[in-house]
Amino acid sequence: MSHRTRTTTLRLVPDLPPRVPVCLTIAGSDSGGGAGIQADLKAFAACGVHGASAITAITAQNTLAVTGVWPVPPDAIVAQIAAVVDDLDVAAVKIGMLGSAESTAAVARGLALLDPGVPVVVDPVMVAESGARLLDEGAVTALVELILPRATVVTPNLPEARVLAGHPRAGDPRADHSHADHPRADREGAEEGTRRPAAAIPAAATPTAATPEAEAAEAEELARAIHRLGPSVVVVTGGHRTEAIDTVFDGTTVTRIRGERHADGAAHGSGCTHASVLAAQLALGLGPVPAAREAKARASAAVRDGLRGVGAGAGPVDVLGLAARRGAPARPGDLAS
Repeated sequence: MSHRTRTTTLRLVPDLPPRVPVCLTIAGSDSGGGAGIQADLKAFAACGVHGASAITAITAQNTLAVTGVWPVPPDAIVAQIAAVVDDLDVAAVKIGMLGSAESTAAVARGLALLDPGVPVVVDPVMVAESGARLLDEGAVTALVELILPRATVVTPNLPEARVLAGHPRAGDPRADHSHADHPRADREGAEEGTRRPAAAIPAAATPTAATPEAEAAEAEELARAIHRLGPSVVVVTGGHRTEAIDTVFDGTTVTRIRGERHADGAAHGSGCTHASVLAAQLALGLGPVPAAREAKARASAAVRDGLRGVGAGAGPVDVLGLAARRGAPARPGDLAS
């Protein structure tokens, strides 16, 4: 009786590349490329995640001014989010310019399509770098009621934090809920603009004259008040303070993240970049506080390396290191040498 030996050939399957996380930005479009979804997608790429987008508004703007804004229909906002969610495994979301209560409600509908565990970073954009206002009065309440309770992290600057803390739901006893006498202020590193009526924004674009101790106490108080609105973590960014310190509150612990101020840098898009880097780091598995540290470091470096030679106004941040990669000067003054 003969025996035949069976030979088995093993086919080696090449290792698949690691899956790249997907981050979704829901924000407005900046035609000048400095802020909004354009800044968000660059920040995602710099962090090594794939960026998808849902546009809430189209703006006509450059480094000098916003000359027009066209809101995207609410159903189109929801459709964009649905298309992404239906096909891509979204690991984190960043929300920027909302503009109106209607757009905000549409975004809330879109968020309901996501798995409840997907982290959401909210940058409550209210005023553009050029001074144009970005949020209707009614949109503040919609933001507070529909978006912040779903937020993993919210990243207001100091003027924005004062508006949010002044909402009745925050229970801030100091609040003037009408905001009627607050002067307009620029927003450092904010995105696209609009000429529509918006919520009044307190404070000025430059750091206040308060002592560092008083600023730290106010930032902590504001973070605690905003936390009562529902987000898991609040990061009050420090761009409007004498010292560039971000204040993080997670409901239990206050963490202060120090950073350098780059007065000679270019800050257009820094707020968008900060929030987008934070969302990307959450998608990559970091916790909120480590993600906030990374966001602070990358956004600060992007301002330091900002493209001052792009446009005649506030230049865009450079999160991709474009000037260094090309070996070209980033600032107009460097051309003379």
